[in-house]
Amino acid sequence: MKRQKRDRLERAHSNGYQAGLAGKNKENCPYQSTDAKMEWLGGWRDAINDRQMGLFK
Repeated sequence: MKRQKRDRLERAHSNGYQAGLAGKNKENCPYQSTDAKMEWLGGWRDAINDRQMGLFK
């Protein structure tokens, strides 16, 4: 069970990162559960920071 939960949260983080790279707004988070939403937003923030540092265009 722990692996399934971790995989789900890792997927949420990855989806948030991809959304951030695409320039989507953080209000577009598709998750309702607190854990998944936090992971998605964390990925989104990581992507925004990477874009600001010039790692992606």
